Amino acid sequence: MKLKKSELKEFLDEKVLLYNNPKFIESDPIQIPHIFSKKEDIEIIGFLTATIAWGNRKSIITNANRMVEFLDGSPYEFVMNHQGADLEKLLPFVHRTFNGYDFFQFVTSLKHIYIKHNGLETVFAKHADKDSLQNSIHNFKKIFFEIEHLERSKKHVSDPIKNSAAKRINMFLRWMVRNDNNGVDFGIWKSLSPSLLSCPLDVHSGNVARKLGLLKRKQNDGKALAELDKSLRGLDANDPVKYDFALFGLGVFEGF
Repeated sequence: MKLKKSELKEFLDEKVLLYNNPKFIESDPIQIPHIFSKKEDIEIIGFLTATIAWGNRKSIITNANRMVEFLDGSPYEFVMNHQGADLEKLLPFVHRTFNGYDFFQFVTSLKHIYIKHNGLETVFAKHADKDSLQNSIHNFKKIFFEIEHLERSKKHVSDPIKNSAAKRINMFLRWMVRNDNNGVDFGIWKSLSPSLLSCPLDVHSGNVARKLGLLKRKQNDGKALAELDKSLRGLDANDPVKYDFALFGLGVFEGF
């Protein structure tokens, strides 16, 4: 499908309007952080939900809700005040290859980030480049695992320096940074600009982007993400990842 740039922008802008609205929440994992109103609760459960966001969306939502239950309905309070015995209660949790030991590790690493590094937003803001957050993700991973950790848990945090598209963390960052005024993305991280965000690149968004001529590279990796970023910033430099709604909606809901 070859459209002129102006036609392509018009087509995608219409799809953004169609999908970037509260109805989108009903079938999307973003509904889990929407249970909460406190900033730290939203970002902690948002990060944990995004971490397990691969596979069937129903099972992601089911298991993210289970995470909320395991954290006694108060993610921030649990992270900051847990004792050893509380962590052992997390061990029965499992979502695909993310298990109770990983959950245990993530809660411990999150506590370290809030105590020693002034929280998740500070870590990502401190390491941002002027045109991208991929360096922030790389440094976040280093900080997340600078405490004693399970080697197996490292695979659950992507690293763009290793050519990963880091789909799940880029999705989490979209949730936190982008304020869409439509009640879907939260926009609670005011220290970062939406212009720095990258599209959560997965099978659906990648395939649609290729059909529309926004992406040539075949693999969904870090190089493909950089190429897609460039295309989307050419359509809207201030809010490039609004097009995630269009690409995702076209792929998942319309089988484009």
